[in-house]
This record gives sequence, structure tokens and C-alpha cells, in this order.
Amino acid sequence: MKITEILKENKYSVSFEVFPPKTDSGLDTVLPAVRKIASLKPSFLSVTYGAGGGTSRYTMEIAEKTEAEYGVPVLAHLTCVSSSKSDVKAAIDEMRGRNIKNVMALRGDLTPELEAKDRSVWDYRYASQLVRQLRECGDDLCIGGACYPEVHPESENQHEDIKHLKEKVDAGCDFLTTQMFFDNNLLFNFLYKIREAGIEVPVLPGIMPITNGKQVERAIKLSGSFMPQRFKSIVDKFGTDSRAMLRAGVIYATDQIIDLFANGITHVHIYSMNKPEVAEMILNSLSGIIGKETEN
Repeated sequence: MKITEILKENKYSVSFEVFPPKTDSGLDTVLPAVRKIASLKPSFLSVTYGAGGGTSRYTMEIAEKTEAEYGVPVLAHLTCVSSSKSDVKAAIDEMRGRNIKNVMALRGDLTPELEAKDRSVWDYRYASQLVRQLRECGDDLCIGGACYPEVHPESENQHEDIKHLKEKVDAGCDFLTTQMFFDNNLLFNFLYKIREAGIEVPVLPGIMPITNGKQVERAIKLSGSFMPQRFKSIVDKFGTDSRAMLRAGVIYATDQIIDLFANGITHVHIYSMNKPEVAEMILNSLSGIIGKETEN
């Protein structure tokens, strides 16, 4: 099932994200977590790609297993940073061979090793180039893209960022998923601006439940996220108490989701970080709204 078909359904739903292991031995830890999250029957499950494409084999394997065994639609990530066009074509062929219809087209993170290389000789410099190649392959693929409510870290300003986002959508994106944010007003303002710019595709808000204090620094580094004082106070108070921070982080994320639902958003994507307990706690907290409760 294509993600766009799911997004057309007029009901509240959530999707989750998992990431593959770096090695074969890591599958023994990751696969049980993925199975547990998939068993919660989210609207779809997103499977990420390793930095530089290093764990791409596991991405495809996990995505195929999840859809085949649990009937949960999957969104397989594909990055193009430092890849050749032949590399990407091979990845597309593999996706089709595994009957994967939904792909999240990303440039990918620039690791320190990649930043040191000469990027002028790469086949891809922007995600829009990958989106265009995917779209040229036909309409059987449903293509997602990323967007930043608080401006992409490499953009000079939001006007420039939205201009480039429009180029990506025009290249063939069917929907967008936002980077994490912790203040819903930032999303509402962003949605207003991109609609004014002519970007009409569906946008899924991306919510990151912060369940330990160390995640805050990483979240800021990854996305430059603004941390509301209310959230800072929660981390200051409970950040060193793992059990309390887990509960507080889930409650804060759930509160964000409820506010989004109350303001016309129907689908939310949760960066669940291979944590079934977090996914389950959020679904149970939302059960009265979305009509889904997990079995303990």
C-alpha cells in the first residue's frame, strides 16, 4: 500500500521509525524490536538508511520482512550522498525486486569522512536529484522527502530553504516528513509558509520522544531544534532519572500529538528509535483518540 493512500484516509493514525543494525550480529537485537513495533500495527513503518549507505542491505531486508510478516506498509529510506547513479539504480532495482513501493529520498548525512572529500565530482549533491531519478523510473514508486520547520542547517534562511523544498517537490515528491520539532507553533507557521509557496503535498509532522537527557544534545545537533522553556524544565528536573525521564518524555510527545490532532493534523510520524516500549506507551496514551490500544 502506498503512503499517499494511507494519508488520504480521514482518520487519526501514527507511524513509527526504526533503524537497521551496523553488523550482522546486531540483527539479533534489532529484529525483535522491529517485530514488536510492527505488531502494534502502525499506519506504516519507516526503515532508515545508515550514514553513507553503510547499512543499506539491512534496510531492504527489514523492510521486506516487516511487510511480508506483519502486513504493515513500509517506507524504505534511500540516500544518495557519495553514491553513483549506477549505485542508486541498483538500489531501486532491489527495492522493486523486494516489492517495496514506498521510498524516502534523502541526500543523507555528511559524515566527517564525506565532508573531507571533493563533492564537486559526486553524481548527487541534493536530494532533489535523487527524487527526479526515482520519478523517472515510473509512477509505481511513492516518493517521500524531508523538510525542516526550523530551516535546514545548511540553508541561509527559511525563504531559501522553502525555495529548494519546492524544487524537490516539483521533481516528484508525493509527500513530506518533517524533521523533529518541540514547539507545534513552529510547524503551523511552516505549513502556512510552504502552502503560500505552492507546496501542496501532504506533510507528516515528525515527533521525537526525548526519553533521556543525553538525547537533547543530539537532537539540537541534528536539527538545530528550538527547545521551549517548558521542555527544558522537564529535562532539567528529570534528565538524570531514567525512569522519570522516560515517562515525562512520552507525555510531552503525546501532548504534542494531541495538540496536532486538535488542530487538523491527522497523521503523525514518531521517531521511535527501536524502542518498542516508547511506541507502545504513546499508542496506549492515544488509544481513546485513535481507537487503538495495545495488549499488555
